[in-house]
Amino acid sequence: MSLAIRLMPEVVRTLGFAAIGVAYMGVGTSMTHPVRMLVLQNLTDALLMFSFNGIDDHLPLASNGYIILDITANKTRNDGFFLAEGDRIYVKQVTAAPTINGVYLTTLYGAE
Repeated sequence: MSLAIRLMPEVVRTLGFAAIGVAYMGVGTSMTHPVRMLVLQNLTDALLMFSFNGIDDHLPLASNGYIILDITANKTRNDGFFLAEGDRIYVKQVTAAPTINGVYLTTLYGAE
């Protein structure tokens, strides 16, 4: 049995600027695997707020900003924390509505 785990990407999730408003909207679909790493990019021209539950404010992200969360890439097998399969990331505007581009979510999981 091999102890090697490959880091595998899910298909990138996106939400265009026109769909981002004052209420939370999901960025793409729910996670299809337990997520070890994620890259969240705000390529719009507005300050945006992100949420892990679609209700509470968790993470503001400036225009053209990004965040990389290495949740548990350095753990083996099922050890460590994960963003659960079935979870989703949500976004809303903070003040002004964005007028260009969108947000992108790249997620990576471990596979044998």
